[in-house]
Amino acid sequence: MKVELLDIHKYFGPVRANDGISLTIESGTIHGLLGENGAGKTTLMKVLSGFVTPDRGQVLLDGRPVTIHNPAQAIAAGVGMLHQDPLDFPPLTVLDDFLLGRQGGLFPNRTQARQELADLAGQFGFSLHPDTAVGSLTVGERQQLEILRLLCLGVQVLILDEPTTGISAAQKASLFAALRQLAAQGKAIIFVSHKLEEVQELCRQVTVLRRGRVAGQVTMPCPTDRLVELMFGQVLVSGERQEMPLGQPALELLDLAVADGRLQVSGVNLQVQAGEVIGLAGLEGSGQRLLLCACAGLRRPLAGRVRLAGVDMTGQPYARYLAAGVAYLPAGRLEEGLIPGLDLCEHVALAEREGGFFINWPAARQRTVACIQDFNIKGRPETRVEALSGGNQQRALLALLPPSLRLLLLEHPTRGLDVESTLWVWGKLLERRRQGTAIIFTSADLDEILEHSDRILVFSGGQVTRALRASETTAAQLGEYIGGVSDVSRSTFPVSS
Repeated sequence: MKVELLDIHKYFGPVRANDGISLTIESGTIHGLLGENGAGKTTLMKVLSGFVTPDRGQVLLDGRPVTIHNPAQAIAAGVGMLHQDPLDFPPLTVLDDFLLGRQGGLFPNRTQARQELADLAGQFGFSLHPDTAVGSLTVGERQQLEILRLLCLGVQVLILDEPTTGISAAQKASLFAALRQLAAQGKAIIFVSHKLEEVQELCRQVTVLRRGRVAGQVTMPCPTDRLVELMFGQVLVSGERQEMPLGQPALELLDLAVADGRLQVSGVNLQVQAGEVIGLAGLEGSGQRLLLCACAGLRRPLAGRVRLAGVDMTGQPYARYLAAGVAYLPAGRLEEGLIPGLDLCEHVALAEREGGFFINWPAARQRTVACIQDFNIKGRPETRVEALSGGNQQRALLALLPPSLRLLLLEHPTRGLDVESTLWVWGKLLERRRQGTAIIFTSADLDEILEHSDRILVFSGGQVTRALRASETTAAQLGEYIGGVSDVSRSTFPVSS
């Protein structure tokens, strides 16, 4: 099915999310939609999939004008969208979720549906048991289920919005193979991303958006510098890593053990010095978050000691860790870091730990304006945080941090961010490093860990390697530890650096 978007306009107040966008996606192709965070990619795809109504413009499918006011009409027209966070129901089983949206009334033929699920999954090499609870699936498996559900509903145009965020390398390879197979069947695939290497690997045509408009369209292969220039208006250059002298021990973990009921990490001995950056590598759920929560005072250790600047903090409440200069930025920006429904000014007011019961709102607004300028946040003091793009939410979280910190703990600090935002975030983090803040962070991007870490700890099923020097380690070695090819259990942390 051929897709044509003609002069699409969508405004949110003064924000021109889509400002006269026109593009064509041919059937039987994988078309990349590339752009920085906030460029208008997701809004445009929500227009096509019925989640957003455009202020002006037209959609044509196989040359016929169509009117799409909601997702049901989009699916009836043959258009389905896989969102960055799949729209599923965790309490349901895989089979029940697969049945959603189809005709058949209150009593669908479950035997037939079970066979359809098995047949479709078999075509793409997906392994999904129909009686498994959706809530127990990984992000990649939930994506697979949603793709199968949409295909069963008859979609001929499949939109994928940042589909590789939070999935493993193996799941990414499986996803890409399935998309190529669907394109070979004549379906139109729209692959929305900000990751240059992914669109270069997967797509034949790429449209680049910048600030709500089409910046250009290219045929692959295309030089990376050209794509970057179209995305940002300039070629971006990352600064070289600078070595710096480290300070006194900021954090010490002595025979630490921590668990969450399903997983236990134990026997951790680690010393982190002021100004040092420690990267935590491993598959999601291998124990990295447990260690960060223990270091932040959010999870009480089963055994061992936690010391900050020589002071024993074991078992102390979270507030004591905050007072001692520890900050934790979780992966869930809206779920755990920010408060949906509150605006930027209210967040700045809440971040102030002094001032009593009464808020000086004019002063809070003034501080918010300064934060917006200093951290280049695309928003206003009255902008609600859920209306910000992912990159701007991360900038807001960094802006809310206290000016002086002893230890900064981060989960996936650049997940879902474009190249420019990633460089900017790390510029701010390394400023903290130069001020003497010790940093411990997790990331699914091994290149990011190797580039920014002094030492690296690799987690695999609750077991942890010794601290590896980043300058002496390769991505292949990290992959071996993560995959269990090398014997992680024989490696231990050194007590000092």
